[in-house]
Amino acid sequence: MTPAMQKSSDIPEIILASKSPRRRYLLKQAGLRFSVIPSGIDEKSIPLSPPEIYVRRLAEAKADDVAARYPQSWVIGADTIVRIDGTILGKPGSKAEARIMLQRLSGSTHQVFTGYAICCIARQHRFSDTVKTDVLFKDLTPEEIEWYIQTPEPFDKAGAYAVQGLGTFLVRSINGSYTNVVGLPVCEVIERLIKEGIIRLEINTTGAS
Repeated sequence: MTPAMQKSSDIPEIILASKSPRRRYLLKQAGLRFSVIPSGIDEKSIPLSPPEIYVRRLAEAKADDVAARYPQSWVIGADTIVRIDGTILGKPGSKAEARIMLQRLSGSTHQVFTGYAICCIARQHRFSDTVKTDVLFKDLTPEEIEWYIQTPEPFDKAGAYAVQGLGTFLVRSINGSYTNVVGLPVCEVIERLIKEGIIRLEINTTGAS
């Protein structure tokens, strides 16, 4: 049996305030036990600011929104954006927008910022931070771009690609956290949960030599 990352017995439930299947998958892969309750905040209500601040504020707003409904729980919020040459790339709304984004990313290095927040209202505690990763794209041919935008992948992803999916062939190199590019800096999140005593490493010593 695989060792689990279990919340301490006297610690309330852990909630992921995101509907992202990628964030859910990453936390499950890390062995974390949690519930999923997406936030309902209007992201347009968060004032624009430098990307590292903006994504952190979005993550805080998402975590706070769910925590207000579940004050005894520890809530994890997150948000990811892509920046290239000072321009923020969101989720494309059409093939034309996806094509333009991929053309812009082709052969260049861009930054992926993910802000995350962990809070519990009952304990009057909140921690938040931003992680940045540099991603270098290969030089994309027009045929590669056209093929990729015929798939469903680009249309719910910031920057119009999924590094963990078919879009893996677009990426030449990554400098920093890979999971951050997927949508959640797992190392930093789990590290903070352990540091705060929210989870403990459950080790089964039965039969150990």
